[in-house]
Amino acid sequence: MRRNPHTIFATITASTLLLGGFATATAQAAPTKTESLYAPSALVLTVARGEDPMTATVERAVTLDCAPTARGSHPDPAAACEELASVRGEFAELAAGPSNRTCTRQWDPIVATAHGVWQGKPVRFSTTYGNACEMAGSMNDNSVFAF
Repeated sequence: MRRNPHTIFATITASTLLLGGFATATAQAAPTKTESLYAPSALVLTVARGEDPMTATVERAVTLDCAPTARGSHPDPAAACEELASVRGEFAELAAGPSNRTCTRQWDPIVATAHGVWQGKPVRFSTTYGNACEMAGSMNDNSVFAF
C-alpha cells in the first residue's frame, strides 16, 4: 500500500508539535534553580620551571576543589584546603614564613601558581623561587604545593 507523502509529513509534524508542547509545558512546570557558574573554591595549582609564570614550563599541575568537600587531583586535598582556609585563601601568606633549610645559591628558577576561585573570589597567584630547595624551604612543608 502506497501512502501519500503529504499525509505522512502532516502526521509526523502534528506528533512532533504535540510532544514538543508537552515537553515544554513539563519543563516550565518545574523550573530549575540557577547555580553559580563557578564553584566557590576551585583551583588549578602548578609548579613550573622558569622565571616568568607566563613562559615557564609546567612540570606538575593539580586541581583542588574545597567545597562542599575537599577533592581534586591534589594528593592530599583535605590538608591543602585546611591550610588555605587557615590563611583565608591568601597564598602569599603560605610563602611568607622563614625558611628552615640551607640551600645553595644555584639559579634554577621555579614558579608556583594558583588560578581559579577561592570562596567566590578570583585567584591569580604566582611567586618565583631561585630553585626547588628555596621553594620547599619557603613553603615550610605546606601541603598546598606539595605535589
